[in-house]
Amino acid sequence: MSDTELAESPSDDQDYGDPRTYDPDFQGPTSDRSCTDLLCCVIFTLFVMGYILLGLVAWIHGDPRRVAYPTDSQGHFCGQKGTPNENKTILFYFNLFRCTSPSMMLKLQCPTTQICVSRCPEKFLTYLEMRFLNKKDKTQWEYYRQFCKATASPAKSLSDLLSRGDCPPAVYPSRPFLQRCLPDFSTINRTLIVGSRMQFDDGSGKSRNIIELREAANGIGKILDARTIGLKVFEDYTTTWKWILIGLTVAMALSWIFLMLLRFTAGFLFWVFMFGVLGIIGYGIWYCYVEYIGLQHKPQSAIMIYDIGIQTAINMIFHLKQTWFSMMIILCVIEAIIIIVLIFLRRRIRVAIILLKEGSKAIGYIPSTLVYPVVTFVLLSICISYWAVTAIFLATSGVPIFKVMVPEGGCIHEDETCDPEVFPETHIPVVCPGASCNFAFYGARSVYHEYIIVFQIYNLFAFLWLVNFVIALGQCTLAGAFASYYWAMRKPEDIPRYPLFLAFGRAVRYHTGSLAFGSLILASVQMFKVIIEYLDSRLKKAQNSVARFLQCCLRCCFWCLEKMVKFLNRNAYIMIALYGKNFCASTRDAFYLLMRNILKVAVTDEVTHFILLLGKILVSGIVGVLAFLLFTERLQEIVEGPTTLNYYWVPFLTLVLGSYLIAHGFFSVYSMCVETIFICFYLYPCDFALQKVFEFSFQWRKKAGGSVQISL
Repeated sequence: MSDTELAESPSDDQDYGDPRTYDPDFQGPTSDRSCTDLLCCVIFTLFVMGYILLGLVAWIHGDPRRVAYPTDSQGHFCGQKGTPNENKTILFYFNLFRCTSPSMMLKLQCPTTQICVSRCPEKFLTYLEMRFLNKKDKTQWEYYRQFCKATASPAKSLSDLLSRGDCPPAVYPSRPFLQRCLPDFSTINRTLIVGSRMQFDDGSGKSRNIIELREAANGIGKILDARTIGLKVFEDYTTTWKWILIGLTVAMALSWIFLMLLRFTAGFLFWVFMFGVLGIIGYGIWYCYVEYIGLQHKPQSAIMIYDIGIQTAINMIFHLKQTWFSMMIILCVIEAIIIIVLIFLRRRIRVAIILLKEGSKAIGYIPSTLVYPVVTFVLLSICISYWAVTAIFLATSGVPIFKVMVPEGGCIHEDETCDPEVFPETHIPVVCPGASCNFAFYGARSVYHEYIIVFQIYNLFAFLWLVNFVIALGQCTLAGAFASYYWAMRKPEDIPRYPLFLAFGRAVRYHTGSLAFGSLILASVQMFKVIIEYLDSRLKKAQNSVARFLQCCLRCCFWCLEKMVKFLNRNAYIMIALYGKNFCASTRDAFYLLMRNILKVAVTDEVTHFILLLGKILVSGIVGVLAFLLFTERLQEIVEGPTTLNYYWVPFLTLVLGSYLIAHGFFSVYSMCVETIFICFYLYPCDFALQKVFEFSFQWRKKAGGSVQISL
């Protein structure tokens, strides 16, 4: 194939604007540029200033101790020093069954009395049983009253107990989990189940079973030992942290080496894999043919599924010649499609591989670009930390607010603000039996506290906007640096000094508004996705099949929209880095350019993603194998590793995941490099593109006067 064939591929669709005419004076990213999208820049600046102000106000009004300590129904902290509850560090629920009511799901607050205790109950005991046993043993009341309110006194009857609400109707064997008393099902099973009997009295006259108690605890019994596991995991990390750092350093070195070698191995990796896939499918065709021939002369019996059962029927399917014949046809079709695609797209695949090799060379000339993911990581960490801290301070702003809570609902006074001190003397307990005045949340009557929910939404949207802006800034910076490399005719002489720093300065100085505009669009789409997920989690039990179908369609549509916006934004940032136009004009130019070369875009993206995926798997696989051999003590003859691990898979999985993320960070730079070179390569439909093909493939320059007009 000639170089002219590599460059030519005229666009059949002329509806996406006219290709650019070659400008011999264009030498790379435009230096004569002005500020773009000023209005969006001003809005973004004011938005960030408001976000900072919101964080300061939340810091003044918030109290993170309200997150660290559980809060009882009176709004007091459990275990806080200097308070009456200093030695009572655990929260106890009077009636855990009420925590499964719909109001619990909607208000995130269990509608039952909650008090601070120093320990959890160790045995099953109802209030009526306690009264009966207390006649002989006076210590029974002393044991039971520690799970009652401080002002509690023995009730005359069960109805008196329930109306006063000073004590729980029953206590269950429990264990502290996250500073809350939750049922210990191992003890309950031994105490309550006799033969097939699983029923028990909850102390209020109702018969319950152990399954209801499990639901009330929300399946928490399965992870009551999480604290012990966490301590063991922490011990493993303290033992292996040096080895983990060494492994991550090895992953960084392997990622860098892989990128440097891509100029020699990109085509080899791609074609080896493709021929490997063809060989595997061919083997499958041969195997299906052998099985089909083997069953050709065997008698086939007609057996219905309901005669033999589904499991047996599934096994019988593979004893039918029709099954193997069908699988052979399917594999033949797949094999034919792959071969046809490779034949007709071979030129574009070769161009994509050439671009991949050139991307490796570009990173070799500008190695500082491999450091930029660290800058992005630091900025993203700041955004995430600021968002989390602000959310916590907002959630803990104000004073305790108490609401009327009714387990069954349907009361006219439900959700009304109340005062727990005078609530028993009001008419509400009479009108709404079982109602209680419990702590609901932190707030106040000021304007600030009335709009806490709005501020939380503002906090979330600002977080999404800033995160997308940081990513956009990185993409535009890398695009500017790699474009400087591409347009340098003599490398490295014509590459400007500090190209990454210059590209970063141009992006911040001139195009903050454009980057904010693009990230605002993406943040809006992601905000809609968050709202849909929130509604889905809140209304999941109330949805019917039609609602679930519509919900699934919405999620799919917004997922596709997010992917499309990300793709267009990334290419728009490349055009911004090149020409310095505003976001809309750059998006239009990038869209027209991509649509004129849509097939090349698809081939280049898929080839790039595939080779980079191989690289990620290779890097994480090498580090993972070494980590497995080290932590399972199979390299003791070579290197002495840790020998006292509780779970060897903890540092092993940490290294595998960390290596994959490091490789992803390095290869994201490479992916941006390839996309930038692709845009630059197909930017001008003229002999300059042909010259670049010569430079990429055979490294010699076009002679003067050898002009060949080509439309890309």
